[in-house]
Amino acid sequence: MKHLIAPSILSADFGNLQRDVEMINQSEADWFHVDVMDGVFVPNISFGFPVMAAVKKYATKPLDVHLMIVEPDKYIEDFAKAGADRITVHYEACTHLHRTVQAIKAAGCKAGVALNPHTPVTLLQDIIGDLDLVLIMSVNPGFGGQQFIQNTYKKIRDLKALIQGVNENLIIEVDGGVGLQNIGTLVLAGANAFVAGNAIFVTENPAETISEMKSINASAINI
Repeated sequence: MKHLIAPSILSADFGNLQRDVEMINQSEADWFHVDVMDGVFVPNISFGFPVMAAVKKYATKPLDVHLMIVEPDKYIEDFAKAGADRITVHYEACTHLHRTVQAIKAAGCKAGVALNPHTPVTLLQDIIGDLDLVLIMSVNPGFGGQQFIQNTYKKIRDLKALIQGVNENLIIEVDGGVGLQNIGTLVLAGANAFVAGNAIFVTENPAETISEMKSINASAINI
């Protein structure tokens, strides 16, 4: 499967949100990544349903919604109704993770689980067969522009091993510090979906940057 690119709307220009949404529509990106933060689970607040509705109004590609919030179960149906195609919750925020995953699927969405940098992938062993996506955080969630955590490569390889013979169609997504400098190595490690915010939106030509990220030839990289 060709790797997927999911630009993070959190890094868009909110004064020109429609412009940036339409840029992503016309680019080679695959998804819109929507980061929802509550100021409790992570030390930042992003946006909620009104902004998501504005994105959905113009978006022609799937919405990949990442809930960095406590008690996500309370809002799953609302995010599904607001247009989410995929809903990812944090392992660390879910006391009854299996129930939460089933609720996401019952709402008609693909189900993902995110892992903070300190959380080992082995904790997903008993639920890995029920998931559509695992999001590996390669920075501590809450703020953009952080330095990429090198242990991410090992976590990707560990997750790749965990899904063998169990759920080999699982999407392995990486979020945090992803850019042209490391996306090829991440593909080689086994990841196949990438969230990028600043690495796209601060460039002179974001659509061209997306195209470059999409066209990375991992087989040509020597590690």
